[in-house]
Amino acid sequence: MNERSPLDKAPVKDRRHGHRREDPWAWLRDPEWREAMADPAHLHPEIRAWLETENRHTERVLGPLQPLHERLVAELRGRLAEDDRGVPLPDGPWAYYWRFRPGAEHSLICRRPREDADDRREQVLLDADARADGCSYYDLAAWGHSPDHRYLAFSEDLTGSETLQIRFLDTETGELLPDCLENVRGDFEWAADSRTLLWIEGDEEHRPRRVRRHRLGEDVGGDRPGPVVYEEADPGYFLSLGRTQSGRFLLIDCHGHGSNEQWVIPAGDPDQPPRCLIPRAPEQEYAALDHDQRWILLTNCEAEDFRIVAAPLDAPADTGRWTDLVPHRPGRLIRDLHVLQDWLIWSEMADAQPAIYYRPWADGATRRLDFGDEPCDLGLVAGYEYRTDTLRTVWSSLTTPTEVHDHDLREASRVLRKRQPIPSGHDPAAYTANRTYATAPDGERVPISLVHRADLQPDPGTPLLLYAYGAYGMTSEAAFSPHRLSLLDRGFVFAIAHVRGGKERGQRWYRQGRREHKQNTFSDTIACAEALIDQGYTGAGRLALFGGSAGGLLVGAVLNQRPELFHAAVAAVPFVDVLNTMLDPSLPLTPPEWPEWGNPVEDEAAYHRILSWSPYDNVAPRRYPHLLVTAGVSDPRVTYWEPAKWVARLREVWPQDRLLLLDTNMSAGHGGPGGRFEYLQEVARRYVFLLHVYGLAEAEGPYDTQGQDG
Repeated sequence: MNERSPLDKAPVKDRRHGHRREDPWAWLRDPEWREAMADPAHLHPEIRAWLETENRHTERVLGPLQPLHERLVAELRGRLAEDDRGVPLPDGPWAYYWRFRPGAEHSLICRRPREDADDRREQVLLDADARADGCSYYDLAAWGHSPDHRYLAFSEDLTGSETLQIRFLDTETGELLPDCLENVRGDFEWAADSRTLLWIEGDEEHRPRRVRRHRLGEDVGGDRPGPVVYEEADPGYFLSLGRTQSGRFLLIDCHGHGSNEQWVIPAGDPDQPPRCLIPRAPEQEYAALDHDQRWILLTNCEAEDFRIVAAPLDAPADTGRWTDLVPHRPGRLIRDLHVLQDWLIWSEMADAQPAIYYRPWADGATRRLDFGDEPCDLGLVAGYEYRTDTLRTVWSSLTTPTEVHDHDLREASRVLRKRQPIPSGHDPAAYTANRTYATAPDGERVPISLVHRADLQPDPGTPLLLYAYGAYGMTSEAAFSPHRLSLLDRGFVFAIAHVRGGKERGQRWYRQGRREHKQNTFSDTIACAEALIDQGYTGAGRLALFGGSAGGLLVGAVLNQRPELFHAAVAAVPFVDVLNTMLDPSLPLTPPEWPEWGNPVEDEAAYHRILSWSPYDNVAPRRYPHLLVTAGVSDPRVTYWEPAKWVARLREVWPQDRLLLLDTNMSAGHGGPGGRFEYLQEVARRYVFLLHVYGLAEAEGPYDTQGQDG
């Protein structure tokens, strides 16, 4: 039984930088929040009761719409292949892939002989559904085979808190090894000996802080987790692991927002201490891969939107010995680099449109992979093999499901390996996508990607769902979503606002949407909403806004600034108590986040800037739209109390004729449920809310914009 002392619910008062604030809902943050995040059963009973009261209110509103929810879940599930599978990725004698059994929430990890075209000699290595049996939450986070193919390492999340464990499987016997690495906070990489693994351990604040080394068979119980290979001293930097595509080096990447540093270890000698390639410097980022006796660097040194250079293997930091391979071009962001034995490959983004280029080392002639000019999502797939002429890509558009292609770079040809199946049927020609622009208050043109049914003529009465994110330099891709069809077929237009804070138009686009320029993100979103109304895609009172995490911050700030533009909004796990979070260095993500938002602890100007737009601090009596807010008790990225406190403060000023709903998952984290079908329940719940507040709960599509209750 959870016996806890009563909470002190007195308002918390704070004075700094000459400003006084009072927080009446600070008590919703559990004093033992770390324990509650690791085990939701530990959540303080008074806080649990408050959250469950909100959940019951949400259920009273949405519960009567259960038939619609069930219909939507059936639609969403009907678009997912029950027996979906990945395209086998070859590595030496084997090809590795995942697949689902019909009805399974979690995947099987499999391999088959490379030359086989079917599954007759398939070997099922891991059954994640069996691993999930009996767990209230389960996510297979990552898996990877040893270079000699003997062992499979895999990491799994059993709570939703993103604190993982790593287990090992002998692929010859099928036995699970006794080795179990705990408190894992990120990646792992095999050394060339196939017995040594580098992995990342979290510190007491749940930050990925140390790289440790484990050899199979070593005792890792108690206080013996293995030797430390690297420890990061700066709490503003996180760690990740990788390997160069040649397989020669293991990489430790230390990164904050806007800068990083890489250390290398020979994969064939994992006991060697790591060596720093280029020391970290403010606003300097790079990625390194080796080719012959040189490093190939993707760097923003003297190149805001990055360039690709060659550097000596023994002196990568000597910029005087760098040779340009792909020079810098302002506004064209080089965002990914692949190096094969005979090929240099990179991806670009310009004006929210991706592209992939490749060049043989032999003659240097550059070619582009042709995917047309439709707004799309396009990415490179890192294969296992270095000595190959084959490149794998993943492409989709707002109208067309995901396609996986293998490109023969030498023959300049490609083969379609997979088209995302939509079992219930989908005709891309039944939908139309396009790109338009909004003009921000400072004159910048903000791209907007749109999709709707081809037989729909949008007008001021058309419901439109506007999505935006605008943070951390992350791009909002014009990608296909099978779930979205349930809204499109009921007469919605879906739009993506490519606002500043992302990198859709290069590094400058990112810089102009962070720290002292953060208001641009919100002003861009407002400009996009106004442009969509002015251009006749929707009308005032027919627009909805959606964003998650930092995109939920955007939702909160925009609703405070221009609530009258919107009829409804959905804020998923929203980062809304920004000032309080940035004032608390004990939270896992606070020091690493200061470069993105500013450090209000030490910087008075940053304090007042964040105060000016932080959603929680700017709640006031306004004509807010209908609002659905989601949270997860185990969420380590946006802690549950942020959306909870925001909703509590909003309730004090909320218009009585507008819905305000908080839906907290009491056993999951930032990403929601771990299973593929479980997640559909959450998507359907958002859609039920939207259709209900638009009076379209009875709309069947395509495209019924009135419905029987509209």
